[in-house]
Amino acid sequence: MALFLSIFPIVLLIYLMVKRNALPSYVALPWVAVVVLIIHLLFFATDITVISANIASAIMSVLTPITVIFGAILFNRFSEASGVTNTLRKWLGTINPNPVAQLMIIGWAFAFMIEGASGFGTPAAIAAPILVGLGFNPIKVAILALIMNSVPVSFGAVGTPTWFGFGSLNLAETQILEIGSMTALIHAFAALVIPVMALSFIVSWKEIRQNIIFIYLSVFACVVPYFLLAQVNYEFPSLVGGAIGMFISIFLANKGVGLAKVKNTLEGSVPLKEVAKALLPTGLLIGFLIVTRIQQLPFKAMMNDTTTWFATQLGSLGQFEISQGLVFSLKNIFGTAVNASYKLLYVPALIPFVVTVLICIPLFALNGSKVKEVFASSFKQTKNPFIALIGALIMVNLMLVGNDGSMVKIIGKSFAEATGEYWTIFASYLGAVGAFFSGSNTVSNLTFGSVQLSTAEITGLSTSLVLALQSVGGAMGNMVCINNIVAVNSVLNIQNQEGAILKKTVVPMFIYGVIAAIVALTIIPLFFNV
Repeated sequence: MALFLSIFPIVLLIYLMVKRNALPSYVALPWVAVVVLIIHLLFFATDITVISANIASAIMSVLTPITVIFGAILFNRFSEASGVTNTLRKWLGTINPNPVAQLMIIGWAFAFMIEGASGFGTPAAIAAPILVGLGFNPIKVAILALIMNSVPVSFGAVGTPTWFGFGSLNLAETQILEIGSMTALIHAFAALVIPVMALSFIVSWKEIRQNIIFIYLSVFACVVPYFLLAQVNYEFPSLVGGAIGMFISIFLANKGVGLAKVKNTLEGSVPLKEVAKALLPTGLLIGFLIVTRIQQLPFKAMMNDTTTWFATQLGSLGQFEISQGLVFSLKNIFGTAVNASYKLLYVPALIPFVVTVLICIPLFALNGSKVKEVFASSFKQTKNPFIALIGALIMVNLMLVGNDGSMVKIIGKSFAEATGEYWTIFASYLGAVGAFFSGSNTVSNLTFGSVQLSTAEITGLSTSLVLALQSVGGAMGNMVCINNIVAVNSVLNIQNQEGAILKKTVVPMFIYGVIAAIVALTIIPLFFNV
């Protein structure tokens, strides 16, 4: 019964979002959160104080994704109002008008690099609107962006899912590096299939065949340096691999290497000065992200400084604190051990999006009425995703209540017990379930890392391999994660299509898991002692 009631909310959510007259996420998610709440009260008999604390924590935690969404929408609205989007569209057309080249440069290599710098769903938020500006269908772009943003995710945000996601397991540094190495190898094989599948949602198979040489040159340009760097480092594979891949992809596209000739419908070339100015906002974004994410620089530590600067007791709600790094925290909510925090400076919202827009407004001479319109429309566009994400985070928080007896852990342990020594085949899917819930490879690794570790030890499987599969699963789960689907739809202003998109992305996610299992069983043993 515990297993049935733990799985029921997930099945109900998927049904509500993919049925014929599907409910939008901002309706379905809050209702499913209510269902999880009722199950906790009636079946698990969870203390109402603990439930209330987790709901309050979820409401505060929603600040992280919603401010990232707002920042991305604001940046994209500014780009449209200032003419940046139009200039970039013309320029990309002059590099090569072939749609496959444009999709691989922006949707694959550029997004690969942004994931390496930031994570948090930022790649789709930045890359997807550029592709829509080039004339691609918004829903198809959303699907492509979600599928493409999988291979680099395990090393996203300067390797956070790997070094922080498994940080609670007290693993040796050498083992974390081995996990990263295996993870990169599995992703590298998946990269032979996944980008092509993503392209098939936008262009025909005939166009893919005609441009297959360029597609794989672009894939290898990112994946080869990514894989090689992962053998010695778990922070920079995606960031460096994406940067190298993007420059190589642009160079090859400019020369027409491996690309079918396509008639250019855009007249004339774009002056270099205009291109440089149009690239300035994106350059500032990337610069801010890199500078604030590299551990060797002082800014990351400063922005994550939790040394208390101001503290006050908010009655029974809890202790409210502001740190020197402007981390806002609510601790011991309703007298429980539940805490919540929001990193104002580190979450990629105020920095880089809002700051970049504020810097660029005078540079692009936007008048007051345009600036007001950009901000007002951005706020309006975040209303529905805000409601959806509150529902999602309350559901996630409540499903994690109970430590080893939580609904999420019950699902994980039941899967592991049912498969035993064949767990290698299914391990990645548990990671995907974690990402589906939480919207994060990091949170998936934090949630299921201990389950995966204990399963590997009980069944005698390689712990490094099983944890690598967990990390791969958390990355491929980004394709079906409700938070990410809501976010990219919000940025592209797509209404009530979350269920339709989920139906499309679940197939490549399943295939990704099959590839992961095959590589784990056949390729990994050739290179590692498992």
